[in-house]
Order: sequence, then structure tokens, then C-alpha cells
Amino acid sequence: MQTIAFSEIFPLFQSASPETLEWLMSIAVEHEYPADRAVLMEDAWGNAVYFIQSGWVKVRRHSGEDFVTLAILGKGDFFGEMAILDESPRSTDVVALSSVKLLSISAQRFIQTLFKDSQLHHRMLQLMVRRLRLTNFRFQLRHQPPAIKLANTLVSLAETYGQKSSQSIEIFNIPLKDLADVADITLDETTKIMEKLDSKQWIRIDPGNQTINLVNMRQLSHLAGRI
Repeated sequence: MQTIAFSEIFPLFQSASPETLEWLMSIAVEHEYPADRAVLMEDAWGNAVYFIQSGWVKVRRHSGEDFVTLAILGKGDFFGEMAILDESPRSTDVVALSSVKLLSISAQRFIQTLFKDSQLHHRMLQLMVRRLRLTNFRFQLRHQPPAIKLANTLVSLAETYGQKSSQSIEIFNIPLKDLADVADITLDETTKIMEKLDSKQWIRIDPGNQTINLVNMRQLSHLAGRI
């Protein structure tokens, strides 16, 4: 992979120097996981940062005898950074939703690289603050109707990870339980709202290709209160 393509896939590295990119590419380790395979386990000590080259994963935590999905991540994003920065066991699991290709960089080498490249260090802080703002925004939505919460979740996933075409934005066909958890609504509410959005032709679910096509982003954004 060329350094330009590497930086295009991963927004974190867009401001890194060419020397940093070449170094990271030389030390990155490739991994492939099938759907439903655990990539990282809770309570494991952080020894690497992982970057999603393709596919989708979910971040989840234990809640009693069950799991709650906290976030959905797609191509270009990363995870595992918290455990290496505060040198503590991981507090969440990461599970592949689809077949996924990852790159990992060891904790020690990644931290060394952050110290050497100030632009990369700054970009890392920017993206972590962005995640914090997204968490705060989701908290502000806690009293909103379920349809608004779910619309915000779909729009956010489309804006961050969606593949654009002339007629729609395509995202992975995320299981309804995971969508419900991330949107902070019930599974029954999620099922009914998705059926309603499909009937209005704002979205088109394609189980065969495992995709959700957001056909009418303007209406979805309006429902989410973003325009």
C-alpha cells in the first residue's frame, strides 16, 4: 500500500509526515477476522492499537448477564487506544460485525511515534475530542423521541463511514439489537421505526448484500434535527 492510500483510508494519519507513514506501514501487522469473532476481550491488557482497513465492528461492554453495544465503527477508524494511553486493562469487548481486515501497531511503538510526530499527536487528540463530543451529543438526546435518536444514529454512521453512490449512502446492515443499544431505545421501537423508514422509502434494506441504503438523507437529517 502506498503512503497516500494509507493516509486516505485512515483520517488519523492525514497530517502525519511521510516518514511517519512509511514507518507505521513497515511495523503494522495485518489481521483478518470473520463476522461474530471477538477481536479484543474485556479485561485484557492493552498491547496494541487497531485500525480498521475494511469491515465493521461493534464495541460492547458487559451489563449483567448480557452485553450492551456502545459504538459501531467502520473503515478508517481505530480502537484500543484508551487501554495503551492509561496503561490499564480494557473495559470493553470489540466484536466483528462483518468480515473485517485490521492493522495493529504495538502500544510501545505507537506511543513512540506520537512523541516523534507532533502533528500526529495533535490529530489523535482531535479525534478523541470528537468522540467525546459525540458521546455528549448522544447524552443530550436522551429525552428525545425514539425516531429522532435512531435517525441521528443512522445519519452519523452514514456521514462517518458510508459509501456514497449517485442515489444513496450505503452502510452495513447492522443488527437491530446493536442499533437499538447505540440509539438508546428499545429493540421493539427500533424494529418499528426501521420498518416505517423502509415503507417511506427513506431507507432500503438489502439483507442479501448486508447493507442499509440511506436513500433520502435530507429527510433523515431533517428527522434527526440536523437541518
